[in-house]
Amino acid sequence: MTQTEQIAAAKEFAEFWENKGDEKQESQRFWIDLLQNVLGVTNPAKYIEFEKRVQLSHTSYIDAYIADTKVLIEQKGIKIDLHKAYEQSDGAVLTPFEQAKRYVGEMKASEKPRWIVVCNFAEFLIYDLENPQEEPQQIFLKDLPKEFYRLQFLVDQKNENIRREEEISIEAGKLVDKLYQALLPQYKNQDEKSLRSLNILCVRIVFCLYAEDAGLFETRTAFEDYIRGFNLPNVRKGLIELFKALDTKLSDRDEYDESLKPFPYVNGGLFKDENIEIPNFTQEIVDVIVNDCAVFNWSEISPTIFGAVFESTLNPETRRKGGMHYTSIQNIHKVIDPLFMDDLNAEFDSICATKTAK
Repeated sequence: MTQTEQIAAAKEFAEFWENKGDEKQESQRFWIDLLQNVLGVTNPAKYIEFEKRVQLSHTSYIDAYIADTKVLIEQKGIKIDLHKAYEQSDGAVLTPFEQAKRYVGEMKASEKPRWIVVCNFAEFLIYDLENPQEEPQQIFLKDLPKEFYRLQFLVDQKNENIRREEEISIEAGKLVDKLYQALLPQYKNQDEKSLRSLNILCVRIVFCLYAEDAGLFETRTAFEDYIRGFNLPNVRKGLIELFKALDTKLSDRDEYDESLKPFPYVNGGLFKDENIEIPNFTQEIVDVIVNDCAVFNWSEISPTIFGAVFESTLNPETRRKGGMHYTSIQNIHKVIDPLFMDDLNAEFDSICATKTAK
């Protein structure tokens, strides 16, 4: 399948299975549909084994097992919270992952899985047993059209695609470093104030690169085209005008200035006028932006690690290495959900349930 075909197939799959999820009646159809129609397995019935017997203190059954890629699947119904523990038939209280790990302990050495996937139709949690201290990868059904590649390990024996996000972050970090190193020599006084200005400038440029790829700007090349539109001596002035425009509401702008129309107002303070120092641009800096950075697809960076890319501009050690460490989605939600997200979600559900003509 081509990538375009897989995106369309993943979208259709996500729409079909939305709000479905009977563990007993629909689990096998769900996985056969996913393997065949999204991941391109020709004969999924021969590829995946359902209800694989395992002997605990009693006879039990693994929901699904893929021998070729060493994947064990623990499937739950849509109403089951994958992060909570539930009482089992033998009285043990286990999370779905702990339940799956118990099966692993009783399997033959040649069959022991590399991966454990727990799923409730709406959410996938992927555990890499080669890295048992790591948080699980998390994928939501609704996000499958843009994240289907993260399930490629189900059919890819090389097990490479699950780490795609981290590889992308390393590449992005190297580009940030290249941009930083090209800009640094242009600062006349490399004191604390100048270096802070350099950090802010890098963050702003990276945001603009991300924004055009993510569809926040009018076109996918809006920022690149804007930079290319200036003669070298005028690039600095053009950037200053762009940053000012991004911090100005459309109603307050010069309505006759066509060059800035592709760029919306960006609130949040990133482009607030802090009187930062912006040096003159060399041809090397322009080339790094338009020939190196602009061709990279910044929208592929997960929002969960995009902050780490920004952080890399502030931390020389991280910037040199390129790679970044980031807080997992699960740990973020452990903090923000009880603080405010639970209340906001409840309010949103209440609003959605309100039947008004408006």
